[in-house]
Amino acid sequence: MNAKITPIVLCGGSGTRLWPLSRRSYPKQFAKLTEEESLFQATVRRVQGGDSAINFEPPVVVTNADFRFIVTEQMQSVGVEPGPIMIEPAARNTGPAVLVAAQFLWAQDPDAIMLVVPSDHLIPDTEAFHAALGRGIEAVAAGKLVLFGIQPDRAETGYGYLELENPAGPDAPAVTLRSFVEKPDKKRAEQMLASGAFLWNAGIFLFRAKDIIAAFQKHAPTLMAPVTDALAGAQNDLGFLRLDPAAWDLAPDISLDYAVMEKASDLAVVCYGADWSDLGGWDAIWRVSNQDTDGNAVSVGATAIDCQNSLLRSESQSVELVGIGLTDIIAVAMNDAVLVATKDRAQDVKLAVEALKAKAVTQAETFPKDHRPWGWFESLVVGPRFQVKRIVVHPGASLSLQSHFHRSEHWIVVEGTAEVTVDDTVRLVTENESIYVPLGSVHRMVNPGKVPMVLIEVQTGSYVGEDDIVRYEDVYARGQGAKG
Repeated sequence: MNAKITPIVLCGGSGTRLWPLSRRSYPKQFAKLTEEESLFQATVRRVQGGDSAINFEPPVVVTNADFRFIVTEQMQSVGVEPGPIMIEPAARNTGPAVLVAAQFLWAQDPDAIMLVVPSDHLIPDTEAFHAALGRGIEAVAAGKLVLFGIQPDRAETGYGYLELENPAGPDAPAVTLRSFVEKPDKKRAEQMLASGAFLWNAGIFLFRAKDIIAAFQKHAPTLMAPVTDALAGAQNDLGFLRLDPAAWDLAPDISLDYAVMEKASDLAVVCYGADWSDLGGWDAIWRVSNQDTDGNAVSVGATAIDCQNSLLRSESQSVELVGIGLTDIIAVAMNDAVLVATKDRAQDVKLAVEALKAKAVTQAETFPKDHRPWGWFESLVVGPRFQVKRIVVHPGASLSLQSHFHRSEHWIVVEGTAEVTVDDTVRLVTENESIYVPLGSVHRMVNPGKVPMVLIEVQTGSYVGEDDIVRYEDVYARGQGAKG
């Protein structure tokens, strides 16, 4: 069957289980955890091309306003053209996100087949993944809602399970789902593994737009009106589709499983037998990483001495991490935070985030690199009445025309060339040159070149917060007081 499939890439998340590398401002799907590309980039590349039986339409991405420019930047860097990028005004879990994408597709073609995929899973075998999709198409054509289950290789207590009507191998067509099973205890997980009739629930779905909408109408009718109104009131903004916030706020916060799947009867499951991980904790990162003969996963910038079965990872060129005599330990070091935990407490990393939030610690949710539509910056030193930043501006990108009430700035270009506007003066500032921006001056920075421009910014004044900004012109249509 020659099928056209529209991928729906879900790209939200709070990033707590892989702290400190993953945080609310920059969750794990955007980080390079195991490869030279992010999980999000690998996801959108995985749903391109395919075999002769599958044609992928441009992916629809559902994300939030904070991530919209990271999404476009990362897709561009791997050469993937998006379909619409839908902006959720607030997090409402996977139920409303899937429904609004289904309604969008239904308006074009009620028979449109949609593939719902998380953006933060590791699935290294693209060919096997496409083959699994092909095995689900026949069930979709029959009106089934298809789920994908992972053939388990251990008694995992951190996943939900799918119980099959009949055991099925990784090459079998879709089979009937008997029941959902919540995360089991160790004894129950061992029993399910031995039976061969249970798969891990991957959170990947395949169905027609009209069939999933009918399921929402039957099993979660309270979602229909707010989601329909949010799409009807959506506004195009710089190529993004912003859902109406007032309507969206009325939508219940509920997952697709709870809203529909656990109530529906027309469900089928495809078994996926190749490698897969949701990378749901540092123990999972250790498990999929290259390990030495003692079972240690050690990054560049880390050294293990007499260690066993441990993960040592430095995410900073200026931090050398050394472990001595460690067994079953996770140690992750960044410029601004260090995590040390036993592997069996990997799922409790979120408790650290909660504790830091209670102390109002910035590192709880804010990533050291602050990504903006024009590039990114990071604070190098912060003190009373001053801050030093490294700023990277993409080729052809421009910061807004702006001024500050409380600080002056000194810019030193260390790579590339900057076109700098200060009041009525426009000049080029090249590598190893600098320019001073007095307090209150209207200024702008543009990278006119074809390579990234890097500068060091020294801010001095009574207040150096990101919200001290008056914006006069902005190609990214951000309002007054918006950061960057």
